[in-house]
Amino acid sequence: MKDTDSQTPPDTATTPSIAERFRGFLPVVVDVETAGFNAQTDALLEIACIPILMDEQGKLYQGKALGAHIEPFAGANLEASALKFTGINPNSPMRKAISEDEKTALRRIFKALKAIKKEHGCRQCILVGHNAHFDLGFLNAAIARTNSKNHSPFHAFSVLDTATLAALSFGHTVLARTCVMAGIEFNNDNAHSALYDTQKTAELFCKICNETPMLNKSAQTDDLSKNNED
Repeated sequence: MKDTDSQTPPDTATTPSIAERFRGFLPVVVDVETAGFNAQTDALLEIACIPILMDEQGKLYQGKALGAHIEPFAGANLEASALKFTGINPNSPMRKAISEDEKTALRRIFKALKAIKKEHGCRQCILVGHNAHFDLGFLNAAIARTNSKNHSPFHAFSVLDTATLAALSFGHTVLARTCVMAGIEFNNDNAHSALYDTQKTAELFCKICNETPMLNKSAQTDDLSKNNED
């Protein structure tokens, strides 16, 4: 008769963790709408952020969106061509009624993101964007202007770029075109709204990550061990 008490119990499945998926980072999709291309001189007008979470089956999904309409900082440049492209009127009474100054908006969003990353056991947020360094550049410039470095949950320079992921997965880099190729509905009439572009970028990011298998853990461990020996 076998001694069942001495047998090693089978491994129990653990709930997948977003922190484990991205080595302690919480992916946060970010899109900004601006009054030009120069992060140091041109106004930041809108920002939207969507944290990426993970369900019990290990699938990524969009969390609750955070965002703000932002008043141009003192002395900010407002390029007429950029405003025409985005359709944003900084002087609209309706917009002024809901807009916030940069410091208030950023610190409110950062506080909420810090609570989410803590809840999910992540050590830091990592910006996900389509041509992500553009968004990070404007975010970092606003952080510097508002003296909010200690409030920011974001890594200062690392990003996850959906333009690169789209090029690898679909052979294309334009967000609208890639979404269509991925089977994601994209309405060009809603484009260039920070919230809409963030939602579509988040949808694309989740689709690519969910449908691209990772190396299994044993393979990763073997590779790390081999690299350490070299």
